[in-house]
Order: sequence, then C-alpha cells, then structure tokens
Amino acid sequence: MRARPELFRIGETRPTARSLAQLIGDYPNAMRFRVQSLRHWPVPDAFRRGDRRTVVILPGIYETWHYLRPVAEQVNARGHPVLVIPGLGLNRAPIGATASRVLDELVERGLHGVALVTHSKGGIVGKHLLALDDRDGVIDRLVAIATPFAGSSMARIAPTPGLRAFLPEDPVITALAAERTVNARITSIYPRFDPHIPDGCTLEGAENIELPVVGHFRILRHPALADAVVRAVER
Repeated sequence: MRARPELFRIGETRPTARSLAQLIGDYPNAMRFRVQSLRHWPVPDAFRRGDRRTVVILPGIYETWHYLRPVAEQVNARGHPVLVIPGLGLNRAPIGATASRVLDELVERGLHGVALVTHSKGGIVGKHLLALDDRDGVIDRLVAIATPFAGSSMARIAPTPGLRAFLPEDPVITALAAERTVNARITSIYPRFDPHIPDGCTLEGAENIELPVVGHFRILRHPALADAVVRAVER
C-alpha cells in the first residue's frame, strides 16, 4: 500500500513543513475560481436545458458554485440540466440547515431522482440529505469531490467555527459516518493527497476514485475529473 504524505508526525501538534507548503501552494487554484466567479457570475442559460437526469451543484464552504463550473459544463453538455441552488452564498450555514434549504428547493421544483455533484463540505451536506432528510426519492445519488466524510484533523487548527465543524469528533460528522446504508449510492472522488483532508476521503461501501493529483482545489482543475463525474452521474 502506498504511503500517504503525513500532515502531523507522531508526537507533533503542528503540520509538517512539506504539508504546509502543499496547503499554501493549493490556494492559488482556489483564487482562480474566485476571480472567474467575479468575471462570469450569472448562471448560464444553457444549464436549464437537457432531457436527462438533473444535476444539482453544491460547492464547499466559502465557495460559490463557480468552483464546480468546469464539471457542471461537462455534465450539461451530456444532456443533463444543471441546478445551482439560489441563496447559498458562500455555504457558511450549518450542515443541517443547508441540507434543509436544498431539499426545500428540490421539492418546490418537483424534482425526483436527481444527482448531487459536490465539493468538500457540499459532499457532507449531500450525505446528510441522503441519510437523514430525503425520504421521498428526490435524490438518487451523490458524487462527492474531496469530501471529508470522516472529518479532518486540519480542523484542529482552523481559524473559524465553520471550519472546526469538520473535526472528526463533531457530532454531525460522527452521526453521518454511522449512516452506512446510503454509501452504495455515493461516488467519492479525491486526490492522491489532500493537505486539507490528510485523513483521506475514502468511504466504505461507496465507489472510491483516486486521481493522480495533490490538492483540495487543484483536483477541480484535473482533466480527468469531469469524465469521472459524468460516469458517476450516469451510473
């Protein structure tokens, strides 16, 4: 088994120099998406068109839907309407509250059998919906990119309460980890190493796909990502 890069060495309470360099080096990728969102803010009209399964986009914390725009454009090109949930802002609300907002929007639109395509926190929201909220088949499956299903040890040094919600012992994280029956409806796609989620993103019972890239945001720019997402959506 290939060893993963370490974030915290045994006996240490701080990240290693290498992991910090990987963490910092990944942020320019995040900033590129933020700049692109300022240039192209409106949701494309083309996203409304398509006769296949509806795909719902859920970004991570402090992100807008634009972080997933390259993937959304690919699934839309394959005939899937793409829905951006209005009013999420930077996705800073608690996980349960965000899940309720998303489900309300889907029910109001009369949708059933949709696929969620998510990044980071969006995947936690997605599993909350599958496991605890959706009792009527509104959601068929979840495609989660770089999602900390078991939490992240990085949350111990996080500067905001929103990020500390991803502690491995957080009640929401532990409750969702115990909900394993829905894992068969989840595809988890993740980088070879994610300095934001050094604990890994594999999910027991799910379809797990590792891409040869390092970075929580860099994976969103990897050329193989869109194809992997499309295959998972169309399973």
